[in-house]
Amino acid sequence: MADNSPQPAFPATRREFFHRSASALGLLAFSRFAPAFLVDSTLAGAPAPERDRRILVVVQLAGGNDGLNTLVPFEDPDYYRLRPTLGIPKDKVLATGGLFGFHPACAELHRLFQDGRLAVVHGVGYPNPNRSHFRSTEIWETASGSGESYPTGWVGRYLDNSCAGSPGQDRDPVAVHANTLNGEPLSLVGAQSHPTFGLSPYSGLGGREAEESRRLLESIAGAAGRPGREADFLKQTLMDTLVTESRVQAILKAYRPHAVYPGNPFAQSLNAVAALIASGMPTRVYFVTLNGFDTHANQLPKHANLLRVLSEGLATFQGDLESHGLDRQVLTMSFSEFGRRASENESRGTDHGTASPLFLLGSRVRGGLHGAPPSLKIPKNQDVAFTTDFRSLYTTMLEDWLECPAGGVIAGSFPKLPLVT
Repeated sequence: MADNSPQPAFPATRREFFHRSASALGLLAFSRFAPAFLVDSTLAGAPAPERDRRILVVVQLAGGNDGLNTLVPFEDPDYYRLRPTLGIPKDKVLATGGLFGFHPACAELHRLFQDGRLAVVHGVGYPNPNRSHFRSTEIWETASGSGESYPTGWVGRYLDNSCAGSPGQDRDPVAVHANTLNGEPLSLVGAQSHPTFGLSPYSGLGGREAEESRRLLESIAGAAGRPGREADFLKQTLMDTLVTESRVQAILKAYRPHAVYPGNPFAQSLNAVAALIASGMPTRVYFVTLNGFDTHANQLPKHANLLRVLSEGLATFQGDLESHGLDRQVLTMSFSEFGRRASENESRGTDHGTASPLFLLGSRVRGGLHGAPPSLKIPKNQDVAFTTDFRSLYTTMLEDWLECPAGGVIAGSFPKLPLVT
């Protein structure tokens, strides 16, 4: 019997293609995977990424993590003055041997800290902070000043400087993002075209949804489309996406982790990242998001659950890498668009603030506490002052970990921190 069902028309524009392909993939979303023939010819002499070079995993704590209840200043009476109901009791804090301790939900991170594989940088922020989720995230992702707007992300500019491929070379993605809400993060956008890829946390599980998505995309790729370079671009892009999706799916299904990952989306995203790293794929940067940190009300149970997910996921990921002998190749860094206000609000939550601590995890980090903690000798509803500019962290990651001069990526000069061995 003939199939009289409507055939999917080939998308007429880039915008329509991006929308339809991202929706159709479902389990493994498309993001900026440009076909090889569109790579700028001026990059023809640039080397492809080396498979054995260092890898950076960026973990976004989206919504604004409450740093004061993550790394708790439990010996500071001003902390309990500002947080009479939200302050973590002293006898519950996981002490570090000093004036600070971890939230009780961070037992795994506390263990890594004690083992010297976790570094915590106090008071990370920037001058003239912005309290808008969108704008402050943009500042962090582009490494701009609060009064500047950049069209490219800091990782994208790193890729422009260090990971430019050329026609005919290996087209594996140089950056992969997982569990992001709005497609490709701005962090990964460069001035040049780079192969990047997006996947959902359960992309390796296959199933009916994945198969239906694949069939739809294959139908779109086979549609006639409009003649001309625009249609050629769209069709070639989709074909490249399908080829890469097939390869990634095979890697994820074949991977055998040496640790039991929790079943939540964040941990499963890290499972997928570990699989791709273990496969030898030359991806240099992975970007994983944990959402939900905008805790304006009823913060205690919500934040505890988020920190438990974060702590257990990162510890499992690190243990898996170590069991595969990959831990000295990988460094994981967290960020959040801002911290929370030092004083609690009337809804037993915290409002948008400024600076907060940042985590670095791995076998090559200098474990311990770094930087100066912000002073809490402030009145109610006043924000703490940042003590470390986040661009110092980026400069350190670029130069001491990714071995890329920061001058071509970060505008201005920011001192490095002693974070990498």
